[in-house]
Amino acid sequence: MPTNADDHKVRLRVNGMDYGGWTRVSIGAGIERQARDFDLGVSWQWPGQDQPLPVKQGDKAQLWIGQDLVLTGWVFATPISYNPDQITRAVVGRSLTADLVDTSAVTEPGQWRQQSVQQVVQALVQHLGLQVVSQVAETAALTDHTIEPGETVFESIDRLLTLSRLLSTDDAQGRVVIAEPGSAGRAHDAIEYGKNVLEASAGLDFAQVMSEYRVVGQKSGTDESWAQDTNEVAASVTDPRATRHRPLLIHQQGQLTPQLAAERVNWERGSRMGKALAATYKLQGWRQSNGVLWVPNLIVRVKDPCIGFDRDMLITEVQYSLDEGGTVCTVQVAPPEAVLPEPQDPYKARKLKKGGKADNFEYLLPPDWDKDITS
Repeated sequence: MPTNADDHKVRLRVNGMDYGGWTRVSIGAGIERQARDFDLGVSWQWPGQDQPLPVKQGDKAQLWIGQDLVLTGWVFATPISYNPDQITRAVVGRSLTADLVDTSAVTEPGQWRQQSVQQVVQALVQHLGLQVVSQVAETAALTDHTIEPGETVFESIDRLLTLSRLLSTDDAQGRVVIAEPGSAGRAHDAIEYGKNVLEASAGLDFAQVMSEYRVVGQKSGTDESWAQDTNEVAASVTDPRATRHRPLLIHQQGQLTPQLAAERVNWERGSRMGKALAATYKLQGWRQSNGVLWVPNLIVRVKDPCIGFDRDMLITEVQYSLDEGGTVCTVQVAPPEAVLPEPQDPYKARKLKKGGKADNFEYLLPPDWDKDITS
């Protein structure tokens, strides 16, 4: 489905009025951030053509690309700058969920026992008037979750979800979304070298990849067991893809169970390897060939012999940009295990096969990567 000029028009709706004609646009969203953001700019030439925007800090706003709502939030800033040639005004804002990131967790009594993740998140955000949407099944009841002094609402939620291997993000309506990687579906287009890619980069930095991960924490005692050996919970896992001894010990806060400890170490291993293989692509236009916007949390096929990818990746971040260079979509991708909870020890019985089809360390790198570092 071909796109037309209106599909890329950006409208800001404030107090029932629509504003457009932006000369500069930056809109960002990602599955590992709680609040999407926008920065819109418009310029007037001197003299006598300055028209102040009737938009104020604290106004509620909706942002549209064509007919697609992409953000519901607040105006946080209205910066202005000028030089001898022109005046530039801008409107800067973030999702309704920005208040979770900025404000402290002050919910009373501040402790929950035997409640699901969804129930605790709803309790944490209710004083801010935000809605919670869960894209995953209701979790089992947690032993305990307690607000820590000084932490923000998002920090408390993030600490809670890390144990449960879930993500907290937002949507176009400004709601809190409890999600899992890939729940947005599959992209219609592939990201393909030589076709729709303007620029690309990948750090391929394995500095944070370790050979062993160990998590240690505490669980609540009972009348029958108060000894230290019964209250301490620990789990460990190795990664055969690391070639030298590099152990990492993590002290997990909050109440820990043996199952959560095992899941945390597997998540840590997969997340670190996945982030090492992350890449950034700049694509022409904000939409796929079927007219649908590129959005976070899509599974997309990446075919890039230059970097060494030919596999499914997860879109973790999207940035829509408009400037003198036109409309560009900057997409960050990573192997799903960068944010995807791993099953219990998926590498325990795996044998690495160089050049094979297994989704392992060598397969995710350019074929001659090992030659490059040893030459």
